[in-house]
Amino acid sequence: MNRRFYFPATAAIVACWLTNSAFAGGDTNSRAVVSSAPESHIIAPLPRYSFADQKYVYSVQWHFFNAGTSTVEIQHAGPAARVVATANSSGMPDKIFKVHDLFSADVDPSTFCTKQMQKHNEEGKRQYEETVALDYPRGKSRVDIRNTRTAEMKHNEFDIPACVTDVVSGFFYVASLPLAPGYSQTFPVNDNGKTTDVEVKVESRESIKSPLGQFDTLRVKAEPLSGPMKGKGVLWVWFSNDGRRIPVQMKSKLGFATLLFQLQQMNPQPSGK
Repeated sequence: MNRRFYFPATAAIVACWLTNSAFAGGDTNSRAVVSSAPESHIIAPLPRYSFADQKYVYSVQWHFFNAGTSTVEIQHAGPAARVVATANSSGMPDKIFKVHDLFSADVDPSTFCTKQMQKHNEEGKRQYEETVALDYPRGKSRVDIRNTRTAEMKHNEFDIPACVTDVVSGFFYVASLPLAPGYSQTFPVNDNGKTTDVEVKVESRESIKSPLGQFDTLRVKAEPLSGPMKGKGVLWVWFSNDGRRIPVQMKSKLGFATLLFQLQQMNPQPSGK
C-alpha cells in the first residue's frame, strides 16, 4: 500500500502532492522546480495575528478505518518559532504499512519564511532522515538525506524564491490570511527542497461538529498548480470562523484514497473568540 496514504502529519498530506519521496529519484533539475507563478508569494502576517504556542491532536480515518493519529505543535524559543508534527499509524493500516514520522520546521514568525526543515521517517521498510536548509541570500535549498537502513547519503540543491513556507507551517500561514468566502491566494510551498505553487480558495461557511464542540468554520480548498501532483490531489481545511482560526477538520483526496483528519484535543484548551 502506498505510503502516501499514511503520512497524516496534518499538512504533510500536502507533501504527497508536492514532491516525490526522498529516494524516489524524479526531476533533479533545480531550474525546473523553482516557483514559476509570478503572483505566488508569501504575505507577512498582520500584527494582530497570534502564532502562539499550541498543540493539536487529530484522529485520522482512511475511508471507514482508523488509520492513526497526528499531532502538530507550535513552540517558541525567543523570537524564533518551531513547528513540530508527528504521524503514527494504528489499527488495520498499521499491520499493513507501519508509519512513524517526525517533522519539524524553524520559522520566522514575523515573515512566515521557513528557515530549515528536518524529517525522521519510518514508513514500511523505508527509513530515512532529511535536513533542508533554505539559503535565501543564495536562492538555494540544500538537501541532505540519509537512508538509515543502508547508510546511503544524498545531497541536492534546488532554486527557491525569496520566501517559502513548508507543508506543515503552511497551514498556519493560510490561517493568517484575511479569509472570507471568495478569497484566494497562491503561495510557494517547499518540501524535500523543491518548491511548488499552491492555490487556496475560501469556498464557503460551514458548521462542523467535532469532539471539542460545534464550530462555525470557513472551508478552504487547496490545490497544487505545479509539480507532479498538479491536477491529481485536493485538500480541504475547515478553519474556525473567528480570530483563533483553529484547523478543526481536514480532508485530502488523492486518487482513490481519502483521508479525514478530525481535531480531538487542543492544549491549551480553546477559550473565547
